[in-house]
Amino acid sequence: MEAGSLVSRREDISSLFPEQTPGAKHKDLSSQFSSVRKVRGDGNCFYRAFCFAHMESVLHNARALQRFKDKITESGKVLSSAGFDENSFKHHLITVVNVVEQCQGDEQEDTLLRLFNEQTTSDSVVQYLRLLTSAHLQNHADFFRNFVEAPNLQAYCCQEVETMAMECDHVDILALSEALDICIHVVSMEGGEWAGCEPWSAWQRTQMSASSD
Repeated sequence: MEAGSLVSRREDISSLFPEQTPGAKHKDLSSQFSSVRKVRGDGNCFYRAFCFAHMESVLHNARALQRFKDKITESGKVLSSAGFDENSFKHHLITVVNVVEQCQGDEQEDTLLRLFNEQTTSDSVVQYLRLLTSAHLQNHADFFRNFVEAPNLQAYCCQEVETMAMECDHVDILALSEALDICIHVVSMEGGEWAGCEPWSAWQRTQMSASSD
């Protein structure tokens, strides 16, 4: 990954396994993916990767990209319903919409990569996604309060979700996935056991509910 970059250019999937004998993880990942992008591990990496990866996946699908833009535009109502002052998020919302519109204009991966490597723009996108995640958590407090260890859900959102550079947790991943209706896959590179890629969507909510019973 180039020095100073927030999101890297595509690298061969084998770059995840330097100087190692190919194991189950390597073989399974290599059969599903040919390349990978690396994201700076600054505590904001999940949110940055989430938005970049989704936009890249729909970059050449005009209808899907427009749906994402519409979803982002409408998401301002989610923040308002959670009690956020419009002045606290409007600028960040406009930034995300502008990023989508620029990508709609030329459908070039280089444009998307450039925008996500502009610190101010990229961080503004991250901040909006953090606020949206917080809003979704608070709007569905009856469910999510069971999975946070802070004194209360509002404190958790303020300290762990809305604050930049704080690493996200499982509940945050689920909340953002639900808020934007985007199913993602999470692959853990830690440990010796390999269980494959796990989808995060309504399935994960079901698993979390079961584990809390």
